[in-house]
Amino acid sequence: MMPRNDYFVYIMTNYNNAVLYTGVTNDLQRRVLEHKSGRGGVFTCRYHIKKLVYYEAGCDIQTAISRDKQIKAGSRQKKVDLVNSMNPEWKDLFEEGVGD
Repeated sequence: MMPRNDYFVYIMTNYNNAVLYTGVTNDLQRRVLEHKSGRGGVFTCRYHIKKLVYYEAGCDIQTAISRDKQIKAGSRQKKVDLVNSMNPEWKDLFEEGVGD
């Protein structure tokens, strides 16, 4: 039996890709919908963070939190490179059906 992917590390941005936000969740679809509806938090509301551009899935919360910290500690360029590795066109992956 394959392990369930219960935890996600994700990167979201605003529509002109100016601000990057990294987070961890156990329900990617719910969390992205919260951000899109303005219920994500003060920072994400202030900067209109509504576009999912990167995510990783795993089955261990400690690993997800460690990965989140690792990404947050990196430079903006490292985050941009990470997004480009999965999503070079910076499409909204949620709109592409990732959240289904």
